[in-house]
Amino acid sequence: MPRDLADLPYARFLEAFDAEVESDCDYEGVHLDGATFEALDARGTRFTESAFTSVDFTAGAFRYGRFDDVWLRAVRFIGTNLGQSGWLNSEFVECALSGVEAVGAQLRRIRFEGCKFDSVNFRNAALQEVTFADCVLRDTDFGEATLRRVSFPGSRLDGIALHGAKLKDVDLRGAITLDLTAGIEALNGATISTPQLLDLAPAFARAAGIIVRDN
Repeated sequence: MPRDLADLPYARFLEAFDAEVESDCDYEGVHLDGATFEALDARGTRFTESAFTSVDFTAGAFRYGRFDDVWLRAVRFIGTNLGQSGWLNSEFVECALSGVEAVGAQLRRIRFEGCKFDSVNFRNAALQEVTFADCVLRDTDFGEATLRRVSFPGSRLDGIALHGAKLKDVDLRGAITLDLTAGIEALNGATISTPQLLDLAPAFARAAGIIVRDN
């Protein structure tokens, strides 16, 4: 994965973009830097081989948007609607997502590095070949989502909901913390470490209806 903007294979083709982002438009080879967007209506917008750096999105919507081969660094999504959006071959570096609705989003071959998630809703989303590296996920909802080949190296998972989720080849062993608020039964299809198993033992017991008493 590229470590800096100049490392992007399409870096030399990027052009600075300082206009308004419009809905149902195609943008290719654009670089948005240092911009702030409030209540932006960008439904159905498509970005290809583009970069976002130090951009703030507050409220607004990218519903049904498409993002292919995009690179985001220090980007903030606050209360933004990303429902049913599609993301492919993209990377988020040191980004922040808070109060984001990503219901039904499709993410494939995505890397999140050093990102913070707070109250993000991934319900009914599909994540395939997604890596959360050194991230913080707080009160994140993966209810009814499908996760395949997803890993969390060096990440903190606090208050995660997995009710109704379908997991396959999900590797949780690298997670620093693993706190589930719902959906312990959905861990079928995930790999965890022995220390994580011991930490989750009370939750497994509750889910199985087992009463544990020492006296």
